[in-house]
Amino acid sequence: MNQYIEYLENLIPEKDSLKIVKTESKKYYKEHTAKDCYEIYPILWQSDNFQIQEVGVFLAGYIADEYPDCLDFLHDTVSRHESWKVQEILAMSFDNYCAKIGYENALPTIRAWFTDDIANICRAASEGLRVWTSRPYFREHPQIAIDLLASHKEDESEYVRKSAGNCLRDISKKFPQLVADELNTWDLSYKKTMHVYKLASKFINAQ
Repeated sequence: MNQYIEYLENLIPEKDSLKIVKTESKKYYKEHTAKDCYEIYPILWQSDNFQIQEVGVFLAGYIADEYPDCLDFLHDTVSRHESWKVQEILAMSFDNYCAKIGYENALPTIRAWFTDDIANICRAASEGLRVWTSRPYFREHPQIAIDLLASHKEDESEYVRKSAGNCLRDISKKFPQLVADELNTWDLSYKKTMHVYKLASKFINAQ
């Protein structure tokens, strides 16, 4: 394990390199057992290098279907990391988990993350699955995606509202009428709702 950490320390540059982090995480996952990943991800998380931490986050996401406490780790621990870059990896790792078990099967977990009190967790669910309707299941059931995202139109967190609005905007490219129908039900006298509306309606209003 120490050899692998030394390898990462020598490989990963000081500047942010998401490409290397993603490549190395996937490579390790494919070349090792789930048990190997389970044993090393907490050690990687203890690194002072946030990019090595990110490798650990990716590995936890890859094996969360086999080790449920890895999903707890993503939810309870990673979501509290102060770096927005690590929060981006949380979103990607959550999507990896959902993709692996199937988005329909993951729907209860997606809903649970969407209703969480922690903004980073809500945002990981919305941003991780972006573009929603390019994902299996949501491609055939866009209204479910729209309903989930629209539920955050009055969220206290601008961070969450922005993600929800941008995701709805993405969906409007393929399903403009569905998104328009949803937006037409909103009370735009609320400032928070108007913020999401402006993001979500960008392409609809341009038509």
